[in-house]
Amino acid sequence: MIKFRLKEPGAAKMLGALGNRTRLRLYRLLVRAGEDGLTVGEIQARLALPASTLAHHLTALVRSGLVDQQRHGREVRSLINYDAMHALVGYLTESCCADASVTMANIVTGFGEPEPQHIHKGSDS
Repeated sequence: MIKFRLKEPGAAKMLGALGNRTRLRLYRLLVRAGEDGLTVGEIQARLALPASTLAHHLTALVRSGLVDQQRHGREVRSLINYDAMHALVGYLTESCCADASVTMANIVTGFGEPEPQHIHKGSDS
């Protein structure tokens, strides 16, 4: 269930944050980690990133609203903001697919590398 509606500026900010390969890898790692998230040390070990690089990318994801951070004693855990993730998927589905014959089943099962689209100009021969 979508708890809030996303508007274009918010969607652009989130998509911009995910438009970097390192941040996308980081985001995917946190999604897979589940509701407990991961500590900065756990993320750093799994992605083999220098601390300053990781901090830069985590900050971008937190500022976009896609990732939250919680302090537990001396540890800082990074975790997915599932409400924001669902809002972004909802925005994309409503805004970008409104006129297409796309169902949620196509979206959910269609993950993977996109098939290349070949455009042929001229005759059909």
